[in-house]
Amino acid sequence: MKNSSRRDFLRGLGGTVLALPWLESLANATSPPASRLRMAQFYVPIGVVRRGFFPGEQDDIIPMGNLGNVMKSLGEQDPNFSVKPLAELTPTIQPLEPLKHKINLITGMDRTFQQGTDVHAQCASCYLSSAKPYTVEGTAWPLQRTLDHIVADKIGTQTPFATLEFSCNSHRDNKESIYFDNISWYGTGHLAPSIRDPRKMYRRLFSTSEAERYRDVTDLVLEDARSLQQDLGYSDKQKFAEYFESIRTIEKQMERLEKMKAELAKVGFEEPPEAYLPRGEYIRLMGDLMVVALQTGLTNVTTFMVGPERWDTPYLFEELFDKPRSHHGMSHDQTRMIDDLLKVDKFHMEQFLHVMQRMDAIVEPDGSTLLDNTLLTYGSGLGDGSTHQYNDLPIILAGGGKRVVSGQHINMPEGTPLANLWLTQARLLGLEIDEFADSTGEISSLLSQA
Repeated sequence: MKNSSRRDFLRGLGGTVLALPWLESLANATSPPASRLRMAQFYVPIGVVRRGFFPGEQDDIIPMGNLGNVMKSLGEQDPNFSVKPLAELTPTIQPLEPLKHKINLITGMDRTFQQGTDVHAQCASCYLSSAKPYTVEGTAWPLQRTLDHIVADKIGTQTPFATLEFSCNSHRDNKESIYFDNISWYGTGHLAPSIRDPRKMYRRLFSTSEAERYRDVTDLVLEDARSLQQDLGYSDKQKFAEYFESIRTIEKQMERLEKMKAELAKVGFEEPPEAYLPRGEYIRLMGDLMVVALQTGLTNVTTFMVGPERWDTPYLFEELFDKPRSHHGMSHDQTRMIDDLLKVDKFHMEQFLHVMQRMDAIVEPDGSTLLDNTLLTYGSGLGDGSTHQYNDLPIILAGGGKRVVSGQHINMPEGTPLANLWLTQARLLGLEIDEFADSTGEISSLLSQA
């Protein structure tokens, strides 16, 4: 670019806190950055219906008296270690078929439940904890600094935000404690607060100041940058336009949500209007914000909580049901509600796919994609929402590129700690540590020898 450095270019964008994707036209000013590896955690509450998620559990039939023979999982895991190609996907995971070659299904991972707290609260709050069970004195929670903050000490020191915490709990009736609704913690008793409102997250990432928080940031940036457009190459102009179109799309989504809130506020619902917003649009919008934050280098570490544990307030799952439903309530009536629960599990997987596809569509300087350069983990702190079991958790690892062997179903030996996965991820992200929580070793089957 003529007489212009990347820093000058960013300064010309009206002072907004808005990073840009790499542009080839600026290559003379500074060399392309090496593709960095990020980490994103996509947490789903209430566990899953096992027979829909886990291979080999689709055909369990249990006699249920007068109800006849009902399909139901026995919740038993294969105790033996095996690594197989990820073949036909189970019904719940089936939405991931287009990107099957970029995921690993990991089964057989367990967590130890420490007596003294609620099952749901501990499964969420301690999901990423670095504490070994029964080691933290003065508290019933095996909870210390979580994986995201430990990793951020290594890969988050040069980004505007060391970590970002996203949550899709729009409820204001917080009848449960903070332990049901957060997976990110600075340490024992020290919560890393999540942002739940898309507009608040947008302002945090992109707004210039509180006084200008309602200004259209995209228009501001484009106005200041228009004079520089003529100096960009064709591919950079395309990338520039695509990037700001994604920001514009997010703004339009938020405008629709604001209008929906205003209309719903006029109706005499017993619960807050936010509880009835369509779930898919809300989750995808927050997912888009997370992807943009990772893409632009605003952060390298994120946590994303789809919903809280044990909240009985209903959600409106668009296209699934004709009225709002409580995910937790349905999970305690699995025999009767199993078909509806399977719909919810698949719905959550579709939202995970949306994030994967958005990441995989973003090409980085070396030709790899944002998904290739992110350890994106889908998981839950319960293996089954009905039985509340802590063994055989539903885990999918997406991304990792050449650093990770993908397209596998890895079944770990019975009793393998979930912390083994966190240890493996920490090492992939550059941490030189011997253990994480109660880990017993890394998952070598994930590691590429290239």
